Amino acid sequence: MSAPAPAPAAEGDAPPKKSKLKLILIGVLVLVLAGGGGGAFLLMSKKKAKADDEHAEEAAPQQISVPKVPPTFLALESVVVNLADAGGERMIQLGITLQISDAKVADQVKVYMPRIRNDVIRLVSQRTTVDLLHPEGKEKLSAAILRAVGEPLGLVNDDEDTEEEDDSPKNKKKKKKAAKAPSPIQAVLFSSFIIQ
Repeated sequence: MSAPAPAPAAEGDAPPKKSKLKLILIGVLVLVLAGGGGGAFLLMSKKKAKADDEHAEEAAPQQISVPKVPPTFLALESVVVNLADAGGERMIQLGITLQISDAKVADQVKVYMPRIRNDVIRLVSQRTTVDLLHPEGKEKLSAAILRAVGEPLGLVNDDEDTEEEDDSPKNKKKKKKAAKAPSPIQAVLFSSFIIQ
């Protein structure tokens, strides 16, 4: 009698165990590789971000850190002025606030306030409605008021008072020589601007 042949069912069970083991090993290997790749990506992105920050710091111009002092604001009394329109029927109510670098300069400006108000009224009364309705006209008025405020304090060059531009080489040299430090009167701000 010959030995009975093994049952085909017994042989069929062995290959699926190897197949499951291979799948598990492949899955673990994929997870390890994915985890390693993700970790490497995070590490590289952190290094790149750090290098970019260092590069940005090197590329940025070196600035001396000056403690920031908040500006002082000095409000002038509102003025009502007739404009230079034909017939003299138009007027403006104007509220002005000066932005000044510090309180000491604000105290100096207060000493000259009657002269400053007079100069502002004279400047505004020379403008027309058409001049003041355009943004350029407001900018010109603001610059003229800035000069008027700086003049009694000695902050305005004589060359700045002329509105005509002289581009001759001789005049350009004078302007370069006459350059001064930035004015402590930083801006003229309009708190009200009503034309009637």
